[in-house]
Amino acid sequence: MTTLAILLILLSAGIHATWNLYAKRLAGGSEAVWLFTLVAVVIYAPPAAIAVYVADYRPETIDWLYLLGTGVLQAIYFTVLRRGYAAGDLSIVYPLARGSGPLMAMFLAVVLIGERPSPLTIAGAVVVTLGTLLLATPVRSTRHQQLAVAYGVATGMVIGCYTAWDGYAVGTLAIPALLMGWAADAGRLACLTPVAMSRRSLIGGIWRRHRLEILGIGVLSTLSYVMVLSAMAIAPISSIAPAREISIVFGTILGMTLLGEPGGARRLAAATIIAAGVGVVALG
Repeated sequence: MTTLAILLILLSAGIHATWNLYAKRLAGGSEAVWLFTLVAVVIYAPPAAIAVYVADYRPETIDWLYLLGTGVLQAIYFTVLRRGYAAGDLSIVYPLARGSGPLMAMFLAVVLIGERPSPLTIAGAVVVTLGTLLLATPVRSTRHQQLAVAYGVATGMVIGCYTAWDGYAVGTLAIPALLMGWAADAGRLACLTPVAMSRRSLIGGIWRRHRLEILGIGVLSTLSYVMVLSAMAIAPISSIAPAREISIVFGTILGMTLLGEPGGARRLAAATIIAAGVGVVALG
């Protein structure tokens, strides 16, 4: 990977782990996701419009398919992720969700896009996944934690799908990253609006109690993902997908230090393995 792609991934990772900390603290279901998505759509509409104008971008027919599809995938992602956080620890759901996605994304990139990752990149992705499995093993095997593991894996599969989908859009179709990020938010907002309106009596209360978290997620989640999209525009999906999981290390540290979640020594060791795997991917 290029130096620029690595820098984008590192910055994105820190931001990504931070907004997931906000998400763990955020009460509510689809109506909460709808609120912070609305924030993102409003805030990032002007930058997306400027990016389209500067790039003189004119979408082709297939581009519209990808712009619409990313919103559907993102709606599924955020809904499953929120349910996972309601079921168990951040330091289980977050790393398992983030770590199970790279192999899926790599598989899709190879099969559907024709990428050919190097043996070093494949080895690094496997190391990341193994570290994730160690990290996400519950310290106390309860029904809630087992449910959290199931949601984490499901979220990871969705991550793999939208990573390959969006990577093809920005890397091959040359859709501007800011537009793709905004389209993901706008599509997610459209998908969640009927559900949110059916629970509109809850929206005001969630906003009053969790305004800071909603604003934080709305700004940081899109910013983080636009950085990833920008990296995928200049580097292969099969390299970016596992490399961005360095955010797992940040998420684990935040979960243990700020939320008091258990499993310190084992989870730190697993996070070190993940970091090593990401380093191998970067070298590949």
